[in-house]
Amino acid sequence: MPETGLLSLAPVIITLVLSVWSRNVVLGLFAGVFSGVLLLNGPNVFTGMSIMIEQYLVGQASKSSNVGILLLMIFVAGLVGLMEKSGGAAAFAGMMTKFITNKVKAQTAAWTSGSLLFFTDSGTPLIVGPLFRPIIDGLKISRAKLAWIIDSTASPVAVLIPFIGWGLYSQGLIAQEYKDLGIEEGAFMAYIKAVPFQFYSILAVAMVPIVVMAKADFGPMLKAEEDCARGIMMESSQALETEVINQSSLQKAKPIMVWLPLGCMLVIMFSLLVPQGFPMDMANMPSNAFRASLSTGYICAAGVLMLLMRHYGVRSLSGGFALYLESMSKVVSVLIILVLAWSLGAIGKDLGAPAYISALIDGRLPAYLIPAVVFVVGGIISFSTGSSWGTYAILIPLTIPIAHQFDAPMYVAIGAVLSGGLFGDHCSPISDTTILSATGAGCSQIDHVKTQIPYAMFNGSCSLISYVVAGITGSIWALGLGMLLMIAGLMVLKKW
Repeated sequence: MPETGLLSLAPVIITLVLSVWSRNVVLGLFAGVFSGVLLLNGPNVFTGMSIMIEQYLVGQASKSSNVGILLLMIFVAGLVGLMEKSGGAAAFAGMMTKFITNKVKAQTAAWTSGSLLFFTDSGTPLIVGPLFRPIIDGLKISRAKLAWIIDSTASPVAVLIPFIGWGLYSQGLIAQEYKDLGIEEGAFMAYIKAVPFQFYSILAVAMVPIVVMAKADFGPMLKAEEDCARGIMMESSQALETEVINQSSLQKAKPIMVWLPLGCMLVIMFSLLVPQGFPMDMANMPSNAFRASLSTGYICAAGVLMLLMRHYGVRSLSGGFALYLESMSKVVSVLIILVLAWSLGAIGKDLGAPAYISALIDGRLPAYLIPAVVFVVGGIISFSTGSSWGTYAILIPLTIPIAHQFDAPMYVAIGAVLSGGLFGDHCSPISDTTILSATGAGCSQIDHVKTQIPYAMFNGSCSLISYVVAGITGSIWALGLGMLLMIAGLMVLKKW
C-alpha cells in the first residue's frame, strides 16, 4: 500500500466531478477506477486498462458472493418487469380506487397504492399517476400534489424493503466492506438494523398522510392547491405515457397477478430460509445460501405470473417468457454500476483512502457527527448527479470503514448514507424519479420540483437533527424525535 495522502482520494474526486459534469455515474465510476489503477501502476494506459479489467472488474465480479448478488438482481428485474408490463400492477392499483368520494380519500388512496407497489420504484409513478389523474382532476386536487404523493411512495418506500433491488444493491456494497473489515454480521441483518435509521425515507413516506389529513400544505404547494380549487390548472406535461396503461392487455389483467406471485415468492423464500436459521441465526447462515433462497423465490414467482398471464389471456407463455428476458436486460446498467462500485472501493483501499480520511478527521470531527455529515454529503452528491444508487456506490465504501475506525454507530451511519442519497434525489430536477413522477401526474417537471423542494428540505432538516441525536445516543428513539419535529413543524407552518 502506498503512503496515504491526498492522492488516495483522487479516484473518488474524479468520480464525483465526472458524474456531476456528465450526469452519468457509470462514466464517473469507470474514470475513477481507471485513474486509481494508473496511480498504483504507472501511466501506461494499456497496461492500466489490462490491470483494471483483470484485477478489479473481473476480480470483483467473479467473487462468489458478488456473483450471487448480480444474479439475484437479474431475477428481481425479470419479475418486476413482468408485473409492470402485464398490467397486473395497474389492476392492483385500480382496485384501490374504489369508494373514493372526497379529496382526503383520493390522496390517501394514491399514497396507499404507491406504497403497496413497493417492488417497482420507477413503475409506481407511471402506474399510479395516470390511474389517479382523472380522479384528482375531478376533485380539484393539483397535479403537483399528485406528483409529490407518488414521488414520496416510489424510492422512499423501495429503499426500506430489504429483499428488492434497492436493498439488495446496497447489501452488496455493505457486504464487501464488512468482509474487508472482518465484520462477521451478514449484510442482510445490517441492512435490516439500519432501516429504522433511514430517517428521511421514513419521514417522506409518513409525511403524506399527515399533510393530507391535517390539511397542512405550505409554500408553493399550498398556492398550487388554492389555484386548482379556483379552477386554475398548472401547465401539464404528458410527453411520456406509461406503456402499461396504453396496453390493451390492461383490460384483461387482474389484481391476483400481483398478490399471488408475491405471496408465492415470500412463502418459498421463508420455507427455504427458516430451516437454515433465519431469522434467529443469520450470523451462521452462508450468504450464498441466503441469496439462493431469494433467487428461488423470485424465479418461482415469475413462473406463477407467466402462468396467470396465460390463464387470463394477457400473453402466451412464450410471450411472457420473452418479456421476462427483456426485463432482465434492463438491469445491465445497474450491474455495471455495482461492479464498478466494488472496484472503486477496492482501489480506494489499495491507495489507502480510508486510512487517510481517518487521519484527516481524527480529533477534528467528533464521531457522533459522522452520520450527520454523511447525510449532508450524500444529499449534495445525489442532488448533483440525480442518482441515489451512484451516491451509495461512492459513499458506502468510505463511510463504513470510517464509522468502524472511530466507533461511530454503524447502523446510523449506513442509514445516513441511504437517506442522504434519497434526500438529494428527491430535490434534484435531473433525478429519474422526479421526471417520472411529473410525467405520471401530468404536471410540468419544474412545477413538481418547485412544489416538492420545500417539503424535502423540511424533512431533510428534521432528519439532520435526528442524525445528530442518533449519532450521540445510537438509539432508535431519534426517529421518534424526527417524527415529533415533523408534526410540530407542520402544525406551525399550517397556521402561516
